Amino acid sequence: MTISMIAAIGKNLELGKNNDLIWHFSADMKFFKNTTTGNTVVMGRKTFESLPHALPNRRNIVLTNNKDLKIDGVEICHTIDEVFELCKNDNVFIIGGGKIYSEFLNYSDKLILTEIDATCDDANVYFPHFDKELYEKEVIAENEEKGIKFEHVVYTKKK
Repeated sequence: MTISMIAAIGKNLELGKNNDLIWHFSADMKFFKNTTTGNTVVMGRKTFESLPHALPNRRNIVLTNNKDLKIDGVEICHTIDEVFELCKNDNVFIIGGGKIYSEFLNYSDKLILTEIDATCDDANVYFPHFDKELYEKEVIAENEEKGIKFEHVVYTKKK
């Protein structure tokens, strides 16, 4: 199993506000789709609820404390260990939200981040702080949309 976290973050690690993404860039959405399609995505309940439906062409897993939650076409887990057991042969992408990113940070092999050259003062969800010294950094693409520059960056955990 490989575990990667994928997110778009601002200069201060901002992820979202009011259960929605802060920035919506077509190049980033395409990057996310191309990167995660054919793999397993793991998210929290609130992140799932922010989506219009389960993400197509991916195995969707929701990690939640709600023991009664049932969602058609989505597997439900209640612990990280359950996720590990279900996904032991998968390429897993953690897609949010903030609490789920924090819970999986120490288990992740890669952080695949869209680093946005902007800030959002009223963000209320953040990506967890991580020590960049523990990772090899590779910039794989640079873009600009709506006058805002951003880079797709892969941080691979050093062995």
